[in-house]
Amino acid sequence: MLAKRFDTDVFVVGGGPAGLAAAIAARQKGFDVTVADAARPPIDKACGEGLMPDSLCALAELGVSLDGQPAGVFRGIRFIGPTESVDACFPDGAGLGIRRTLLHALLVERAEKLGVRFLWNTAFRGLQHSAIQFDGGSRRARWIIGADGQNSQLRKAAGLDASQVWNRRIGLRRHFAVAHWSEFVEIYWAGGAQAYITAVAPREMCVAIISQKKLPSFDLGLAMFPRLAERLEGVAATNFPRGAPTVSRRLKSVCRGNVALVGDASGSIDAITGEGLGMAFRQALALSAALVCGDLSLYAQAHRRIAALPDFMARTMLLMDRSALLRRRALSVLSRRPALFEQLLSVHVGHAPLRYFGRGSISDVAWQLLTA
Repeated sequence: MLAKRFDTDVFVVGGGPAGLAAAIAARQKGFDVTVADAARPPIDKACGEGLMPDSLCALAELGVSLDGQPAGVFRGIRFIGPTESVDACFPDGAGLGIRRTLLHALLVERAEKLGVRFLWNTAFRGLQHSAIQFDGGSRRARWIIGADGQNSQLRKAAGLDASQVWNRRIGLRRHFAVAHWSEFVEIYWAGGAQAYITAVAPREMCVAIISQKKLPSFDLGLAMFPRLAERLEGVAATNFPRGAPTVSRRLKSVCRGNVALVGDASGSIDAITGEGLGMAFRQALALSAALVCGDLSLYAQAHRRIAALPDFMARTMLLMDRSALLRRRALSVLSRRPALFEQLLSVHVGHAPLRYFGRGSISDVAWQLLTA
C-alpha cells in the first residue's frame, strides 16, 4: 500500500550538510530517501569551518570519518582582546577544521553509498499535501524534511514560518596559505565584531569575520584586529572573500503534519558558538529516531533540548559583543582566572551541565564575570 501511495519514504528539500545528514540518518534507519537541491555539488557557504569534539561525535554516528583528510587539528579555544588573552583545552578530545566543500563531498559520498537518490539542479516550487512540487515534476513522500537554509521556502509553504528573530549579523570568510601558529581556534574581539582563525589544512587557514555592521571589504574588517592583521601581512589569500548572514532565529514549531525542519531552516543561532553544523547533525539523528516511531512530536522535543545549550552560550557571548564594558571586564577576569574559562568551555561542548552556573541563566554567568 505504501508503495502505491508514496514515491519515497523521505523527501529532503536541501542538499547542504543539514539535508545530507538528515538523509543519511534516515537511510541508516532503513527508509527510502530522496534529496533535491537547486544547486549542484560542490556546495559552499561562508562559515568558520571548525567542528567541535561533540560535532565530530555526531558526525561519526552518521558514519562519516575525517581520518586521512587534509584538516587542521585544534585542542581548544583562545580569546584574544586588545591587551588580554585566555585559552583552554577541550576536556576531552580535539576539534577539526575542514574546508566546507570537502565536508560536503564526504557527506554526499556517504549518502550515495547508502543508496540515497539525488535530484541536483532541482528547485523546490511548492507543497500540496504529501506531494513536493519541483522543476520538472513532483514526488509524493510519507515524510518531508526541510533543510533549505535560513530563507527556507519549504518552511513557508508548510506554514511553519512563525518565528522570533533576536539578532542579525554579517559574516565574511577568506582562506590564506599559511600554517596556523596555534593549537587553538583563536577568536579576536573588537567592538561589535570577532575574527575566528581556524586551521583547515596543514598549510591553509580560514579567517572568518563576524560583525554587527556590514563591512565595506574584508581588508577593512581585518584592520579592526591589528594583532591579527600584522600576522597576516604579506600572506597570500587563496580565494576571494565570501559572505553570509548569521541570524539568531527561534521558530514557534519545527514540525507540522508530515513535515519537519532541520538545520538553519529549523531556526538558527549566531555563528559565534561554532555549533551550527553540530546542531544539524544531532537534529538529523534525533529526527531519524522520531521517524522510526512515526511521531514527529518526539523530534520537536529533542530539537528544543539540542538548541538549549547553544542558544544559552550564544546569548552569553553576544553580551560581550554588545557591551564594551562587559567585554573588557570579561576578558580581564578570564585572563586572570583561566579556570573559569575552562569551565565555560566544558559547558559549551556539553561536557559539563548547564546548571554548573547556578540556575543556568545568562545573568548568572555575567554576574560572575562582573564580580570575580
